[in-house]
Amino acid sequence: MRRVFGMEVYGVEVGPQTRCVHYYSQLDIVAIKFKCCGRWYPCYECHAAIADHDARVWPVGEFDERAILCGACGNQLTIGEYLEGDSACPSCRSRFNPGCNKHYHLYFCN
Repeated sequence: MRRVFGMEVYGVEVGPQTRCVHYYSQLDIVAIKFKCCGRWYPCYECHAAIADHDARVWPVGEFDERAILCGACGNQLTIGEYLEGDSACPSCRSRFNPGCNKHYHLYFCN
């Protein structure tokens, strides 16, 4: 666990901008609050490695939940803001990894 902008981010080798051993490019700077436990993780693989339960996805009706943490500035985005954004933080404009969209089904219902 590492504190990032006051949030406890759980994972495997979590860095100061929420990168982990699984995803560590310059663009991998988000943590996701998991629906099942309310804990922040850099990725689904970190959740699988550390949590003692299965992950649950956020339902569409809860996309107003602030569940995305920008590892560059600490801004907490709603799920809707994150999904509708242009792979960048609306606050600091730091770029997010656009390839994360391949994993959205592991975090969010569509």
